[in-house]
Amino acid sequence: MTTTETDSRRLRLGTRGSRLALTQSGQVAEALIASGGGGAAAAAGKASEGSGGLSIDLVTVRTDGDGDRTPLRQLGGVGVFAARLRHALLDGEVDLVVHSFKDLPTQPVEGLEVICVPPREDPRDALCARDGLTLADLPEGARVGTGSPRRAAQLLAARPDLEVVDLRGNVPTRLARVRGLEVVGVGTDEPVAPSRADAAGDLDAVVLALSGLRRLGLEHCASEVLDLETMLPAPAQGALAVEARAGEDCAELARAVAALDDEPTRLAVTAERALMARLGAGCAAPVGAWAYLREGSQAPRVLVLRAVVTSLDGGQEVGCELSTELPEASGGPGAPGDTAAVRAAEALGVRAAEVLLDDGADQIVDLHANKPRRH
Repeated sequence: MTTTETDSRRLRLGTRGSRLALTQSGQVAEALIASGGGGAAAAAGKASEGSGGLSIDLVTVRTDGDGDRTPLRQLGGVGVFAARLRHALLDGEVDLVVHSFKDLPTQPVEGLEVICVPPREDPRDALCARDGLTLADLPEGARVGTGSPRRAAQLLAARPDLEVVDLRGNVPTRLARVRGLEVVGVGTDEPVAPSRADAAGDLDAVVLALSGLRRLGLEHCASEVLDLETMLPAPAQGALAVEARAGEDCAELARAVAALDDEPTRLAVTAERALMARLGAGCAAPVGAWAYLREGSQAPRVLVLRAVVTSLDGGQEVGCELSTELPEASGGPGAPGDTAAVRAAEALGVRAAEVLLDDGADQIVDLHANKPRRH
């Protein structure tokens, strides 16, 4: 199946089976249909078609991470959720896939290309606590759940008295672990039944990405949106990546989705992911990064990058904030990654990583921590 006749063909969009993944993929499908000439909105798992002839089927792909309660740091490293989707793409089972960009390894895969980065949702983290408590108001020794070493480390940096509890599961499953939230109607969300039942109401709070809560309509469960001084997000958190097979077919598809690509988002996540790549950071490395485009009415565009590495116990941090002026974008539609501005963003990320390393980031934590999957 080729994409030469993109506007008159049916595309198969691969997605994980969680509510969040289906929602994110459905939103991309809706936007693709709208950019192709309008038409019916996409519904999760159903075909959608626009008046221009473009139609999209969401194809659910089972990944190794779904339904598995093994801690993320023991699940096989960065990309555990992306690997199966990428195999489906390379094998021709689907035509494009939607990833949470923060879950995508920084090393490219031969034969695949990220052809679109839609506008980013708010990248911050959110505390979802019982009784509407904030981080400062949580009692001493409160039990706070997260599967992220980065979030755990930054939580302990802010509140060393907390008991941080490792947890897995999709967003509703995690919310149900909070006392009082197990009965607020967040629903269930497991594409494959886990090997054991989850506890319910055994935690005082969990920390989740605000973007996921918003996309699922669960933002009301957040008792506090954590400011960037307290918790710097994971690189590319809140952003999506649309990936397709490389080659001439990919070029045609990239031109078709070019209207969805958001340059400020692409530049920001490019810098953040270049930082991770230069650090060689594994899935258990507590690295936070956030980049944003600062634009003035007359001044040149400036990309700013903040980054932090935190020891696992929260006791030590190494951080930096750097910026670079950006040239005007020179790439045309269909080649959003081949611009001088993107190359400048990559250079900024590399430079920030080198500053962190010079300041001893690799001395306070194992940046390459990436434990293999247990068999």
